[in-house]
Amino acid sequence: MNTQKRHEIFTRLSSLNPNPTTELLYTTPFELLIAVVLSAQSTDKGVNIATRKLYPLANTPELILQLGLEGLKQYIQTIGLYHSKAKHIMETCRLLVEQHHSQVPNTREELEKLPGVGRKTANVILNTAFGHPTMAVDTHIFRVSNRTGLAPGKNVSEVEQKLLKFIDKKFLLNAHHWLILHGRYTCKARKPSCPECIIRDLCEYKSKTQ
Repeated sequence: MNTQKRHEIFTRLSSLNPNPTTELLYTTPFELLIAVVLSAQSTDKGVNIATRKLYPLANTPELILQLGLEGLKQYIQTIGLYHSKAKHIMETCRLLVEQHHSQVPNTREELEKLPGVGRKTANVILNTAFGHPTMAVDTHIFRVSNRTGLAPGKNVSEVEQKLLKFIDKKFLLNAHHWLILHGRYTCKARKPSCPECIIRDLCEYKSKTQ
């Protein structure tokens, strides 16, 4: 795919949704961090159901530590892998209190030292909470990038590097959300909605649905 096509893709996605954001509910960087940790192998909808009950009672590292491990589990037990996620969250809260004055760090190096936070999660936090032009390649972005020809790659690291290289700087901050939302609602895994797709004529997918 050439530069002109890529630019037009993001021009159209931008016109459709000028201010895209995550569908996870949050009001602070800490709430976003916990929601993203919970979202691994889970849906945003499922995470939001849990955090709607959790955050009114405990939405700071100190308050979650006061809940205790078993207390936290009661609020997140509907989410997959909640036992391990609860342990990660408790340890993360302890580290935030002890090492970061209860604030979420805004560097990749410090974020990735937190339990349950890998490169993808760190990229989401840096992009959504702190406005860094990062690219968190999840299953939706990986699929859209390969299927459309936007940034084909054999693994998430390759796709991430290509997207960062190919996407015009003026689109880079929001590109993460545009691609996720496009993959979630239009370029779906099993049956993409090609007839309704605003970038159908630019897409290089050979098996478009009718």
